[in-house]
Amino acid sequence: MVRLYTIIVVLFVLPFGRWGGSMLKAQELEYALELGAMAGPSFYMGDANLNGFYKNITMAGGSMGRYNINPRMALKFDIGYGSVKGNGLDGKNKYPNHPEIKWDFNNSLVDVGCQYELSFWGYGMGKSYKGHRRLTPYIQAGMGFTYCNKALTMNIPLGIGVKYKFRPRWNVGIDWSMRFSMSDKLDGIEDPYRIQSGFLKNKDSYSWTMFYISYDLCPKYRKCNND
Repeated sequence: MVRLYTIIVVLFVLPFGRWGGSMLKAQELEYALELGAMAGPSFYMGDANLNGFYKNITMAGGSMGRYNINPRMALKFDIGYGSVKGNGLDGKNKYPNHPEIKWDFNNSLVDVGCQYELSFWGYGMGKSYKGHRRLTPYIQAGMGFTYCNKALTMNIPLGIGVKYKFRPRWNVGIDWSMRFSMSDKLDGIEDPYRIQSGFLKNKDSYSWTMFYISYDLCPKYRKCNND
């Protein structure tokens, strides 16, 4: 009887053990790609706003994708829609080139870019990610293009962020970046202070604070090991 009970218990438990092992291995997979959506507040800095963070806020949004090189490094691609908004009379600014200027603006823009991300710790969950974390901050830098006010210009995004893997294939995060454009025309007026322009000097810029959610795709090849 004891042997019979032992055989019954083994036959009952074995399928669940295999199923549990399969679930664990699914969590251990690394994924090459992420796709997601993003949205959040935006603000402009330029001739009509020289140093006011989160002034004249507008909303921006779009889609993003990541190519995960390894658990600490990734390339992020995004395309977004937003605007630059301001008022030439804010702060009682005086413009030597345009003494009679009285202008406010809210110019739509499209941004396409790529950033290199470096996480502080390896990012992931599961047994094969021993020593890695589900929550990690990161820094980012890259290059992009802005179409605004009927002009196309290059921009340089620099920023920081934090991401959290709340399910094996689901991620959420917050991403802040300042996007320095190569143009002084995003706000509709060029060089009103008579300041000589340089590489990034006397140019318009804008900031995006994006909340995003993404889903992992394309499992990476992993060698099959028999336990």
